[in-house]
Amino acid sequence: MTDIATQPRSVSQTQQYEECGWRFYLQRIERVVPVPAAWSAHGTAFHSAAEAVERSGRTMTAEEAVQLFSDQYAALVNAALDKEPNTDRWLSANGSGGEDIERRYVVGQDQTRRYVEWAQENQPDIWMTPSGKDALELYFKTEIGGVQVRGYIDQLVLEPDDSIRVRDLKTGTTKSKFQLETYKVAVEKVYNVPVNRGDWYLAKNGGLSRVVKLDKVTDDQVGERYAAMDAGVKRGDFPANPGFGCRFCDMKYACSFSRTKTC
Repeated sequence: MTDIATQPRSVSQTQQYEECGWRFYLQRIERVVPVPAAWSAHGTAFHSAAEAVERSGRTMTAEEAVQLFSDQYAALVNAALDKEPNTDRWLSANGSGGEDIERRYVVGQDQTRRYVEWAQENQPDIWMTPSGKDALELYFKTEIGGVQVRGYIDQLVLEPDDSIRVRDLKTGTTKSKFQLETYKVAVEKVYNVPVNRGDWYLAKNGGLSRVVKLDKVTDDQVGERYAAMDAGVKRGDFPANPGFGCRFCDMKYACSFSRTKTC
């Protein structure tokens, strides 16, 4: 408890705690090994390929990017299989775990190829930090709502009016406005540049989402959620929230609420 009570918070920690405090407890305090899911390897490998494309100045070809995705996806899946070889125990939103592994390999290759084509056609202007670093997978750590918050921002894009747009890359369908709001506050605090808008690159569609307006978002507004989560963790309050989400929970085999069929 000492470590988790004093460490910086993140978007993922906060949302996990809000969705189910008991899942947060099992994973982050009891250190239960999560049930594997092919979607995790899919997302990580796609992000790596997209970052490599951008860092190459978009000179990396689609074939090279797809190969990078394929290699990393295979490595991540194989590492997970070493820990849990029974794919029937893997999480999957579509078919069996084994079928999902194979499906996402093909889907991820197509999504990577389409990202290269989209980036080359649209040429988004990746912002450069004052230190001369491209704002790709950009680490930040700052105080929000009296709580130390850290994370990585997929991309910061320079707008025509010299403001910054925060962008998150998504291979799935779940989008978090709270994530964009956190990034807006963090960028303005760390770099003192305005962030008025945000969006998601949706790999399933091969293009951008609608624009999310962030100009009215405040430090206090975002900080309330971090402060509430931080206070709950420090007082040892981890309420379970059994329900439909248990089906996709990577802690479900270690969870007493799941085992008693209350979800």
